[in-house]
Amino acid sequence: MFSAFTQRHCDALLSLRPNETKIGQQVYLASAERSLGQNAQDANSAGAQFAIIAIAEDVGPRANLGRGGADDAFIATMKQFINLQSNRFFNGNECAILGQISLNTPLPATTSVDQLRQATAQLDDIVIAAINQIMQAGLEPIVIGGGHNNAYGLLMATKAMTGLPVAAVNLDPHSDFRPREGRHSGNGFSYAAANGALDHYHILGLHELKNSEKTLEQLCLFGATWHSFQQIWVRRELPLDQALTQIADALNQTQLPVGLELDVDAIANMPSSAATVAGVSLLDACYYVHYIAQHCPCKYAHFAEAAPACHHSGIEAGYRDTGQALSELMYAYLQGRLTSLN
Repeated sequence: MFSAFTQRHCDALLSLRPNETKIGQQVYLASAERSLGQNAQDANSAGAQFAIIAIAEDVGPRANLGRGGADDAFIATMKQFINLQSNRFFNGNECAILGQISLNTPLPATTSVDQLRQATAQLDDIVIAAINQIMQAGLEPIVIGGGHNNAYGLLMATKAMTGLPVAAVNLDPHSDFRPREGRHSGNGFSYAAANGALDHYHILGLHELKNSEKTLEQLCLFGATWHSFQQIWVRRELPLDQALTQIADALNQTQLPVGLELDVDAIANMPSSAATVAGVSLLDACYYVHYIAQHCPCKYAHFAEAAPACHHSGIEAGYRDTGQALSELMYAYLQGRLTSLN
């Protein structure tokens, strides 16, 4: 199901001031009367290069025995993002804000794990179809909200569009390369690898004690690589900028389209299904996003797992922190890509 983000929705969130122009006044907004594909085509015709789309779901994290709440990041983010200033650094007309995709029917808290995993597989088809439409319209997707299970749909859609498997990099304490036991947020990359959509995979910030030995064995058999969280942020064996140079060089050597992935549970104190106090800073996460966006041929950005309701100080703080963090991550990606493309 597609729910458009229209002028009416934007106006309800905008806070206008005299002598200022906000990003929400400059972006392309969707029409409720048109399909996702038609809106994407119209946005491209209007000059947009990027499409912001949300996935309103938490069945993937719940199917992975995690907490819900990843279905509620979009409005919190838009309230922050559209009220940023349009100025010489970023105009806003490079972007279209299209809206949200979701399952047709929400699943209650009593839904069994098997049913949640079946629903996650159904969601895969919705994500693949939606991202295909956006890419076919000539727009580069920036995907927020939902579980990290949606990496599978993004990778599959990118392969379908380009005819090539994807080289992916993921800032995440978890590799999400767990066994293919039914779809959930912990095995999007292993399913993509098995289906030929993932050829090269690097994890930045992999936590040495948050991945099972079975998962690590599967990563090694696939040929995946990583820089661990402890290696860079704890033991300081390698500076972050040096690690990013290595990662970008390896991605570019593949000569494949690049998928930029980030699970917000990598960021300290971000509300998510698997929130942590021992994570990277938001500034380091933004640096990662900007560097890869600028130096690699990215086809999409995916910022997954934000769950405002999981904030330790309550949902109001969750909305504020989620909105601010995802807005900064999106701007880091947009700035990096615009520098690269221009």
